[in-house]
Amino acid sequence: MMTTQPPGQPLGSLPPREPLRLGQIRTVLDVVVPVHNEERDLEPCVRRLHEHLARTFPYTFRITIADNASTDRTPEVAARLDEAIDEVTAVRLEEKGRGRALRAVWSLSEAPVLAYMDVDLSTDLNALLPLVAPLISGHSDLAIGSRLNRGARVVRGPKREFLSRAYNLILRGSLAARFSDAQCGFKAIRGDVAARLLPMVEDTGWFFDTELLVLAERAGLRIHEVPVDWIDDPDSTVHLVRTATDDLKGVWRVGRALATGALPLDRLARPFGDDPRDRELSGVPGGLARQLVGFCVVGALSTLCYLGLYSLFRLGMGPQPANAAALLVSALGNTAANRRLTFGIRGRDRAVRHQAQGLLVFAIGLALTSGSLAALDAAGATPAHGTELAVLVAANLAATVLRFLLFRAWVFPDRERADETAAVQPSVPHDRNDLSRSAR
Repeated sequence: MMTTQPPGQPLGSLPPREPLRLGQIRTVLDVVVPVHNEERDLEPCVRRLHEHLARTFPYTFRITIADNASTDRTPEVAARLDEAIDEVTAVRLEEKGRGRALRAVWSLSEAPVLAYMDVDLSTDLNALLPLVAPLISGHSDLAIGSRLNRGARVVRGPKREFLSRAYNLILRGSLAARFSDAQCGFKAIRGDVAARLLPMVEDTGWFFDTELLVLAERAGLRIHEVPVDWIDDPDSTVHLVRTATDDLKGVWRVGRALATGALPLDRLARPFGDDPRDRELSGVPGGLARQLVGFCVVGALSTLCYLGLYSLFRLGMGPQPANAAALLVSALGNTAANRRLTFGIRGRDRAVRHQAQGLLVFAIGLALTSGSLAALDAAGATPAHGTELAVLVAANLAATVLRFLLFRAWVFPDRERADETAAVQPSVPHDRNDLSRSAR
């Protein structure tokens, strides 16, 4: 059957968010409990969850036990619960992996709101309704419980606390993630979003959550966070070292895919005007706000890189050669990062020319910083290393404003970015007249 795209909506994008029409839905919420060898905890978990939902949740629901390749009595316990409780369904998968289990169950579920929680029920169930309410109302696309959000109350050991915070710092630094807690086993997603997003998620294990959230955030979907009360399970069977290693591999894979533009995130876009970030700002050139943010992030990281290199080179050479070498290396990385992340230019076309222009911009920075060092040296006694760094930071800040203006107006002008975009994207009509012309 051929479908008609609503006017003004990019082909292949998601429709506008709307509240669910609850009277026409048989099962509003499907809560998945993925388990592997949980014969002891499964029954008390499911019965407690069912009692809570039956008592407090105002909509219809289902609890799905997703048994992924258990080798103990877990399948028997799940089958018994399926038989005893109408709202409980048991699903058996022959391969292990939490991400694999969630993908399988969510892909087949007809419920418009999909959630999952860990079998240990470390999260207070009173957060379940606040978790899914923004999805039901049409306010958000995904919702996550956060142990690191202000207002959360958490009881756990220092080792897990350190690993959790370190992991989220890595996500913020490498993938520019803005959500606060990627790994809390308490999340929900709208069914229409899951249908588009799940095929893009490759991981089948513990990194599944992170990959799902990063792709959703990069596509501009709205993620709602709920601070939770969370008590660590001392009997957890999660292997921390192996999980951390797999997560870091996943961060590298997703970061590389995002950097090369290999992911079709346009399929997750919302129509113009659905998100306030899509609205043009009066008096501000198109894309300027986003470019400023990207330029500042890249600039901060390259400045840290520059200072580290300067300190390293300074061990074996004078301040001027150390400054020139550090600035040259960081300038090459800065130009490449701004080319892709700030100004959205992909591929290798004109990359050499961009680097050459970037080196000219680098020469301006070199002149400013070298001049600052020369002035410091002429001021009198041999300056301390900390004083040198402070002067260099001030000089770099002065050069940063000029560098951004040159990048935007000369190295990566708007016309060139438009040409790059047209070369990699098909033509999409954006208004009623364009649609009518393409139909004729």
